Amino acid sequence: MRKKVKRYVLAVVLILGSLSLSACGVDLFSSSIPRFGIGGKYNEGREQFTRGRGGNMDVAIADLEEVVREDPTYRDSLTLLGRAYYRKERYRDARQILQRAVVVNKEDEIAWLTLGMAELQLGDDEKAIDTLKGGVTLVSKVAVYGYRGYPEWDVRHTVRAAISRAAFEITKGPENKNGILSACNTLLARMDDEEGFQKNVAPRQAEHDLQ
Repeated sequence: MRKKVKRYVLAVVLILGSLSLSACGVDLFSSSIPRFGIGGKYNEGREQFTRGRGGNMDVAIADLEEVVREDPTYRDSLTLLGRAYYRKERYRDARQILQRAVVVNKEDEIAWLTLGMAELQLGDDEKAIDTLKGGVTLVSKVAVYGYRGYPEWDVRHTVRAAISRAAFEITKGPENKNGILSACNTLLARMDDEEGFQKNVAPRQAEHDLQ
């Protein structure tokens, strides 16, 4: 009898607790549980962004804007926010935030590349071509074995091929706007895919090879 009473009391406590959290906007039965603190907001924003079409860019932007307000130098939050703006076709916002990103880190190859794309979208063609040339040059120098701490980076050479294609398209000038944007988008996507591969697939493959 006492066990039944304890179970009943526990059930009531859990229900009341969930109702209280729901009133605060937290859904215990949802996978979208709010994350707190600058690190949590950054991780949530990055996770939404890296999901691509499956992610919620509005959530990503809201989280990353909060991070940037608190600490604009936090990891690559400025660059991620700029890319999220770009993905939402908010090109002026993307240009503004990416200009800040390259001031914070002049060696941020992703920020330079996305900034050039935003400038091209806004019709600032000559500046865009110069920015993109610099961005692709920087990418080609740093995106080699050991990039971002991954010793086997781009062993399939998909990123290297995308770099070459982007560089070739840029040489055609602003009249090749669509070709440039397509090639640069592909380059960024290949880099994102490669990072996902290195982070999630390569370790399992290495572990399997050792068995």
